[in-house]
Amino acid sequence: MADPISFLIIFISTRSNRNTSQLKKRMMNKRYEHKNAAWSFTAKCMAILAIWAFAGCETDDTQTVATFTNLILDENFDTDGAPNDALWSFDIGNGIDGWGNQELQYYTDRTENVTVQNGVLLITAQQEDFEGSQYTSGRLLTKDKFEEEYGRFEARMRLPYGQGIWPAFWMLGADIDDNPWPGAGEIDIMEYRGQEPTVLIGSVHGPGYSGGEAVSKEYTLENDRFDTGFHVFGIEWGPNYINYYVDDVLYNQITPEDVPGQWVFNKPFYILVNLAVGGTFVGPPNAQTEFPQTLIVDYVRVYKQ
Repeated sequence: MADPISFLIIFISTRSNRNTSQLKKRMMNKRYEHKNAAWSFTAKCMAILAIWAFAGCETDDTQTVATFTNLILDENFDTDGAPNDALWSFDIGNGIDGWGNQELQYYTDRTENVTVQNGVLLITAQQEDFEGSQYTSGRLLTKDKFEEEYGRFEARMRLPYGQGIWPAFWMLGADIDDNPWPGAGEIDIMEYRGQEPTVLIGSVHGPGYSGGEAVSKEYTLENDRFDTGFHVFGIEWGPNYINYYVDDVLYNQITPEDVPGQWVFNKPFYILVNLAVGGTFVGPPNAQTEFPQTLIVDYVRVYKQ
């Protein structure tokens, strides 16, 4: 039988080993808990990233925003009278089949239809008998005077309204004489049905996606109308994208992957501004359509990168 001192030493040693064992176990448990917590945090992060990635894949509006700051065209309509003929020309007449759209107006260069007053360009549609048409209006273009490849193109405008009223701010490929539409390409920065004064449309036309098959997207103005105040309509255009803006709100991007035919937007284009009446896009005016209707243009600007 062991003496009391030996028994005490054995007791203390056993307690010490037991405490050490329990301490190690607690430390291992803590390590395990920390490890689980770390894995839990990592898993949560991965889940959040997966949700973001999934959401990004689900939207069609993932945007690449470019910034263009070098102003190369600044048309502010500062001189009253006819538009600056160093920049603007007129399309005259009713075109072929109403400019290809069965439009009803006859375009003129008269001051009754196109004039600059008090720092703005006024393009006015009138209801009148003129050269066999029941309506007159105006269409300006920069063909052979200003043509550019890529950049930010924008105009500040107040739009008209009414059934059958069709204003547009748009561009055509500068090679159109040798490469007829739609091969030359068309970029519609802004077109609008006057009977829907809160909605505008941005589009591209090209071979295999023109007319009613254009690649388009609408933008709806919330709690406001385009005919009650000025708004800025623009695009930022680079080699593989065209981004569409209203008042600096980016609402659409079109890329080569979005068009079902050839991408024809890597070359110079020129600018057009017009106010049409009737046509397949808007239908004819009706008894509620008031005349005259005027498209008011505060400025047209182009920036390069």
